[in-house]
Amino acid sequence: MSKSKDARRLEANEALAVCHSIRTSPRKLNLVAQSIRGLNASKAVAELSFSKKRIAKVALAILQSAIANAENNHQLNIDKLVVKEAFVGKGLVMKRMHARGRGRGARVLKPFSNMTIVVAERGE
Repeated sequence: MSKSKDARRLEANEALAVCHSIRTSPRKLNLVAQSIRGLNASKAVAELSFSKKRIAKVALAILQSAIANAENNHQLNIDKLVVKEAFVGKGLVMKRMHARGRGRGARVLKPFSNMTIVVAERGE
């Protein structure tokens, strides 16, 4: 008696890549995610390659992973791929102390983010 296999949450023409614990705030990472939503996969790669934001390199690696998953695991045509979804969520927050004047301390929050990119094969 084994547990029944869960149904796939994505459609047959979709593939995704997820990255946890990215060392940046979700607000900053969401700016990068907004820039690639709805774009063709090749245009999204170009957009992230030439972006001036530091975290764009991590987002580019996630996008390339999603494209590779689509090609290798789901046999999708990479020339027809579109970034269907790119969303960001909160991760853990490291709490640190910063010494201040008169023997006091201030809290420093170091947030982490999670990013998910879903690519889909565009129909004709």
